[in-house]
Amino acid sequence: MKLVKVAAAVLNQTPLDWAANRRNILSAIEQARAQGARILCLPELCISGYGCEDAFHSPFVWRTSWEVLQEIAPATQGMIVSLGLPVLYQNAVFNCGCLAVDGRIVGLVAKKFLAGDGLHYEPRWFKPWPQGVRAELEVAGQRYPLGDLFFDCGGVKLGFEICEDAWVANRPGTALALRGVDIILNPSASHFAFGKFEVRQRFVLEGSRAFGVSYVYANLLGNEAGRAIYDGGALIASSGKLLAAGPRFSYADALVTSAVVDLDNCRMNQARTASFEPDINAGVRDCVRVEFDHAEIEPVVQPLAPAAWETGADLKCEEFARSVSLALFDYLRKSRSRGFVVSLSGGADSAAVACLVALAARFGIADIGRERFLSKLAHVPELATAGDEREIVRRLLTTVYQATRNSSATTRDAARRVAEAVGSEHVEFDVEAIVGKYLEQAARALGRPLAWETDDVALQNIQARVRSPGAWLLANVRNALLLATSNRSEAAVGYATMDGDTSGGLSPIAGIDKAFIRHWLRWLETQGPDGHAPIPALSVVNVQAPTAELRPPSAGQTDEADLMPYELLDAVERFAIRDKHSPREVLRQVRPRFPQYQVRQLAAWIERFFRLFSRNQWKRERYAPSFHVDDESLDPKTWCRFPILSGGFERELAELRAEVEKL
Repeated sequence: MKLVKVAAAVLNQTPLDWAANRRNILSAIEQARAQGARILCLPELCISGYGCEDAFHSPFVWRTSWEVLQEIAPATQGMIVSLGLPVLYQNAVFNCGCLAVDGRIVGLVAKKFLAGDGLHYEPRWFKPWPQGVRAELEVAGQRYPLGDLFFDCGGVKLGFEICEDAWVANRPGTALALRGVDIILNPSASHFAFGKFEVRQRFVLEGSRAFGVSYVYANLLGNEAGRAIYDGGALIASSGKLLAAGPRFSYADALVTSAVVDLDNCRMNQARTASFEPDINAGVRDCVRVEFDHAEIEPVVQPLAPAAWETGADLKCEEFARSVSLALFDYLRKSRSRGFVVSLSGGADSAAVACLVALAARFGIADIGRERFLSKLAHVPELATAGDEREIVRRLLTTVYQATRNSSATTRDAARRVAEAVGSEHVEFDVEAIVGKYLEQAARALGRPLAWETDDVALQNIQARVRSPGAWLLANVRNALLLATSNRSEAAVGYATMDGDTSGGLSPIAGIDKAFIRHWLRWLETQGPDGHAPIPALSVVNVQAPTAELRPPSAGQTDEADLMPYELLDAVERFAIRDKHSPREVLRQVRPRFPQYQVRQLAAWIERFFRLFSRNQWKRERYAPSFHVDDESLDPKTWCRFPILSGGFERELAELRAEVEKL
């Protein structure tokens, strides 16, 4: 029985924040040492930060990364630690995992498969390392092995799969297994999306089983660079069995998860597998041999109990609450803003945003304690004398309801009750006089008064835009961040007023559809996150039909009357944008799913969607940064690119109409 204690760390890093990144790495090394681990895997590009974007082409980034690596290396005395950084070799930049052993750098493995879809743009900055190639990197007169390598550290063989390497069919783990590797380290920067953690668990478990190895998976944590959210969730598996899984969505800067693996058990599993045919020559070609003394350890019982919230029926609701709340907290402290301002309309979207801010305080205090939570927000002087959780929220969150003559007592009361429930500082403005001034000026310029019969959209939009300056003023006075409140369903069809409800420096729910927002608010009203009380006051929002409340009350305006039923809109969006179907194909998809609607009505709504989607790309280009929580995102900067000017699907819509005529 050959027992080794291994560990994986999750780190909340920030691009180019050398001091904080170094501090978190050193903290993880000390945590692993305290747990008795001798082998530690840290996340991908943890020294520089993963989200450096085009700064990866800056020479100072490679140089500083190497300098910080050398500063960290001595802290690995008595341990084997993998660290991630960008490396320049032959005028190309490579995404590398560096192995430091017993205080010194012994070699670097370069990533073979680069993530180049969706949020990830690695081929813009990095080159893929060719399989089977080994080179030497020279830095300040020292030479280091570089490339497609594995390591023999005191008789324990280690190899790398770096993030995307493990997501492809031709995984490097196959070749590593044939080289007799005992442990595969996977330093990752794998963004959060609904349901993705289960996929990660599968490839870790299957990799450990199929390759006959122990597998150590590390990930980033938190809102690293502004858009992506990393959920952490370190994983350790051996021979197809999950030994340890770290917590997700923690507010800590560094967390280490460790487990004891039996290398002899893995080796025997390979030995008795008939199809296993080792690459006998690999040890000569590709192995970096290093002396290392592995201390003997005793067998331990390793209980594995997932968090209660991860085993319930409402996992998506839990993940949404925890991911966006953590992202808001990180965005607040990393941008050094001193709070948030939300224009609270009394409707679903703004209520969801306000609740997410309050949940950030709930989750953070529960996770790391009040003192550590406040210490991470030490740049906010208003919090210095804050008492309980409710007082902390009040000093961080300001909500404002802004009424016009078309605003109802229902939404005013709803906004007030939601603000009271979450604990924000709430103010009310009456902006009708300001709207009136704009209408007077426009009437003089046009030589006629504006009327609903002729100027419907303009009269709606001026009300929404007039609300923006007041919200921005509050945010500026408080050095706070104004949060926009538009959702993905509105973004798809442009049902939002630019410089109105889209105003803000950050748009936290722009990546999620309206139907889910409404479902989530009902869940938050009646059930709430595991370990935390629900918010019953949301009933005043949930009983309402969503409305922009910009036309006169007599018009009975609702969002779904202006557009189409939200559930249908979201289905059309998925088939049209996610699945890339034509209008005619979308009709074929939605007909059996929505039998309650006549085919001509469905076709009319589908045509409306395609026309509005193509016309409103310019709006999506102007949205404030949003969080990526769903791999159905419409963010043109990170996920869904579409031309601002296009033919508007004219031919395709003609085909749709022709098909309807045949039915």
